[in-house]
Amino acid sequence: MTSLPLSLLPDSAVVDAGGRLHIGGCDLLELAAEYGTPLFVYDEAHLRARCREAVAAFGDDVAYASKAFLCKAMARLAHEEGMRIDVATGGELHVALAAGVPASRLVLHGNNKSEAELARALAERVGLIVIDSLDELRRIEQLVTSDGYTVPRVMVRVTPGVEAHTHEFVRTGQDDSKFGFTLSTGAAAEAVKLARESPAVELVGVHMHIGSQVFVADFFRQAVDAVAPFLTSLDLPELSIGGGVGVAYVEGERAPTIAEWGDAVHAAVAESGITARVSAEPGRTIAASAAVTLYTVGTIKELPGIRTYVAVDGGMSDNPRPVLYGSGYEAFLPREVAVDRPFVATVVGKHCESGDVLVRDARLPADLAVGDILATPVTGAYGHSMGSNYNKVTRPAVVFVAGGDARLVVRRESDDDLLRLDL
Repeated sequence: MTSLPLSLLPDSAVVDAGGRLHIGGCDLLELAAEYGTPLFVYDEAHLRARCREAVAAFGDDVAYASKAFLCKAMARLAHEEGMRIDVATGGELHVALAAGVPASRLVLHGNNKSEAELARALAERVGLIVIDSLDELRRIEQLVTSDGYTVPRVMVRVTPGVEAHTHEFVRTGQDDSKFGFTLSTGAAAEAVKLARESPAVELVGVHMHIGSQVFVADFFRQAVDAVAPFLTSLDLPELSIGGGVGVAYVEGERAPTIAEWGDAVHAAVAESGITARVSAEPGRTIAASAAVTLYTVGTIKELPGIRTYVAVDGGMSDNPRPVLYGSGYEAFLPREVAVDRPFVATVVGKHCESGDVLVRDARLPADLAVGDILATPVTGAYGHSMGSNYNKVTRPAVVFVAGGDARLVVRRESDDDLLRLDL
């Protein structure tokens, strides 16, 4: 029977006297009418505040993990607020460069960087490359030797052997991982030795990452403790602890702030004797709670004694997280945010899959009707970026809102866009 926890909404969210929700000074129902649905609405001030919090916690080497959400406007915003940009593919690199972010402020990740991706990074003089395999090191050596590229600054990605309590698909710190070099097998030590001996790279540090949507700061402490003896023996100047700190998606969840996360990491580093400069790569914590997604209710189907299905005009094509990870979300109506939600229904999308579920047991107002605008909060990370054209559904538009103004930063795809690559 409870109303939506307002703590799940973006910083600038305000409920007016009539119960309607405004974000960034903009009425969500008016945004839906102007731009259509599904629609991602991002609070620009919220994004900027989280970027500043990250810089305050980790300094100007901190990098925004663009896989969480990337478009040119987002890359510019993170750069303007003093963050580097972590890119994991040639496509993310291309978008960041197109946004005007200097290559020197980019960090290139990826467990299988192609020769073409590495060549582009070297040609553009990307600021840092995180080496993930010996094959990759050999590719860089070949490119630098044969094509005369400037020797790049690199880190070696180390797998610390810490298994964070999160979904198995987003754990990355355990020994059995496709990422990095394991400490326990000696692979990390061998990679560092080869990188130090190579005239084609300048080794500046070690990188690690334990997973995504991690709520317990102690897992980061465990990772620091695991890597500390290795790192202190190397006397390298930089350590990146990656990202992965969790965010609250549903009522009752509590996640550390960026500042709390930073304090925990710095304390662990100091206690372990590490003297390297510490950086990080937050993504979800920058973008997730900055946005809500707006949908239009198309059908309400009651199955007596079983459940009621509420179908909206999006689904797994704009938010695949519930299908992939069983992720939970809340749902509400922007026309009456603060009312009780006694009506329990399953919010589903329009795709030809029974698993196309957005919210399994959504609590909604009793007067929900076809044509209502329904919203899901905390959808700023891994929704738009993981979206697809399944069933040839066009991808939604994205607007940034601030100071009462809305600006379209990603236009809605058209049906003709679906044919652009067809021959």
